[in-house]
Formats: sequence, C-alpha cells, structure tokens
Amino acid sequence: MHILEIPSFLPPYGGYFCIEQAKALMSRGHQVGVLHCQQLGVTVYPWHYLTARTGRWHEEIKPFGDSRTLNVYRTNMRGVPRNVRINQQRYCRIVSEMYAEYCARYGTPDILHAHCTQWAGTAAAMISQQTGIPYYITEHLSSGIFRSAYGEHWEKDAWARTLLRETMEHARCVMPVADELVADLAPLFGRDYRWQTVSNVIDTTFYAYRDREPREGRAFRFCCLANANGAFLRMKGYDTLLAAFSQMKNCELHIAGRETDGKALSSIIAGMPNKADIHVHGELSRDEVRQLLYSSDALVLASRSEVQPLVLMEAMSTGMPVVATTAAPMSLRIPGACFTAAADSALSLMEAMTAVQAVTPSPVISHAIERMASPETVAQKLETLFTETLETL
Repeated sequence: MHILEIPSFLPPYGGYFCIEQAKALMSRGHQVGVLHCQQLGVTVYPWHYLTARTGRWHEEIKPFGDSRTLNVYRTNMRGVPRNVRINQQRYCRIVSEMYAEYCARYGTPDILHAHCTQWAGTAAAMISQQTGIPYYITEHLSSGIFRSAYGEHWEKDAWARTLLRETMEHARCVMPVADELVADLAPLFGRDYRWQTVSNVIDTTFYAYRDREPREGRAFRFCCLANANGAFLRMKGYDTLLAAFSQMKNCELHIAGRETDGKALSSIIAGMPNKADIHVHGELSRDEVRQLLYSSDALVLASRSEVQPLVLMEAMSTGMPVVATTAAPMSLRIPGACFTAAADSALSLMEAMTAVQAVTPSPVISHAIERMASPETVAQKLETLFTETLETL
C-alpha cells in the first residue's frame, strides 16, 4: 500500500520517530512518502526562524542503501507570534496544497498517517474530507503540551477544542503511544473515538546493546538527556534531579539537551557542592547521544510530565538500566531495568539512583525494548490497522 506520513515536527524540532516509522513500513514492502510543513516558532530557535530555507523542496532518502527511496516533500512556515488560530489555518492550507503537488508527482496514497492531532492531524482531516482518503493519527502530546501551545485559557475557546476533538473523532483510529494518554486527554477531548495504543519505534539496530567500561576504580556515571529550554527546565525535573544528585557520592552526572548549557541551568549547578562532578554537554547529534549512552552506566529522567519518553527507550535499547518518575508510562517500567521514583521528590529520586547502581547493563534489557518498539514490531501493528481499513473500503 501507499502510505503518506504527515509529521507535525522533524529535526531540529524533534520528530525523528516519523522517519523511523517510514523506514520500518518500507522494509515491509510498502511505498511510503513524507509530507512536512514545519511551523517555525520565533522563541524556540530564533536564528532558525530568521534563516530557515524558504519555498518547497523534495528530498530523496535512501535508508537501505539500495534502490528503495523515501520521498520527502518539505517546506517551512514562519508562525505569527501569539496567534495559534491563524497559524493553524495557514498550516492546513499549505499542507493541503502540498498534498495535491505530492499526488501529482508520486501518486495518490491509500492511507494518511499523521503524527500529533494539533498540526498534522488537523491537516490530514481536511485532506480526508476533500478526498475521501482515510487518515490515522499517532498521538504523542500530553494535555500539558496542548495547554501550553494554545495558551492559558484555550479551553474556553471553542474553535480549538472543537477542531481537535472532531479531528480525533473522524480519524479511522487514534494511536496513542501509551495507554495513559487516553485518560490524560479525556478532560479536553473526551473518549468518543476509536483508539489503539501503538508504541513509538526505536531503531534497535542503531541503539544496540554494548558492554560498558568496567566500573572498578571509577565513579558511577549517570546521564540525563532532556531539553532545558523554557518550560522544559521544570517539566523535565532538573531542580529535583540536581537536588538529589547534590547528596550523592562517587558519582558523575552528564547532562545533555537543548539549552542545558544555558544560563538557567548553569546558575543552579554553580551553587552545588559537587558541581565538579556534573558535566554539561549541550545539544548533541544523534551519534553523540548514542556515544553518551555507551559511556554511561545508567540514565536518569526526573520528569514531572511525560507521555512515552523516547530517551528511556533508547537507553534501555542499549542495555542500560534507567531511573524514571511515576510520570513514565507503565509499559516502560520494566522490572529490573526501570527504577521508579516519586515525581517532585529528591529523596525518592536519590534512593532510586542509589538502587540502580547495583544493576549492570544487560542484553536482557535490550531484548525487552526490542519486543516492544523495534521497527518490525511497530510496522506489523501499523500494517494490520491500515489493512483493516483498506479491506472495508
């Protein structure tokens, strides 16, 4: 079948999971394309907002080193600051225009697969209404992200809630990446839609198991991979993490992510008694992230809010044990691999970080993630759902 992926985000704004899903579906013999309009925010990447490429362009990716091609049609849209409604309308119009251009070049898809209701989902719903092509939505965003995106009082604004609720209700299936997301979004959008959980996909070959350096004669190495820009500084629980780490001995903490080397986090670290044991790496490439995982003994994520944190899955895919909070979904709380602490509790987090030091990286942990989120596992689930739709048309 011909599947058109419509992501709401692609790097540097995140969203690499869409490319991984596209590759996984291609490996099962499907024709897959990607259509992407990136809504640029002036406060997120100011320099990118000013200098990003204009126009629309095609990219050809050869993910398998053979003749198979992932066709990507892209553009950027500079958002109007503080006007989500206008941005939403412009986005849907642009994606709809690009869809017609995509079809003229690559043919009409059988399935539209959007990532996130907010942007791509609404555009897929518009295209589906115009063409009759069925659409699916993989939902990655929590209620907190929706509230942040639409403003403090957005729930009183009928246009936004109605648009998003109807987008979910008219989809052939909404696929939350964790069961808990359905209950989290219910106060905003209800439950009057078909849903089935499908995990994010992890490149388990890229994030493969590797033995670590022996621990004898050195400090235990924790890493934390989480952005620290804007609301993420609090949402990712950096204050709790640093309070817990300040009480620990013979440990190192390696921090990486967007703006982790910025003033907000640096000012907190500067006042810590064991600041010499904290190493800040800033924003890393995908290869650099993997190298940090391979050079660490455990990952810690002190989040106050999460849906299905990819970094926990990537770390465990390399065989590494992790420490998370109760914000992490139950599907990731793998016994013996994921140690859970109460959110907002430095004492609980410190206890979990102490307990995880008794565990060494193991292929058993890697295999648990492979069974849940490998490209083959996720592609099979998506293929089954999409095929059910085509058989009923």
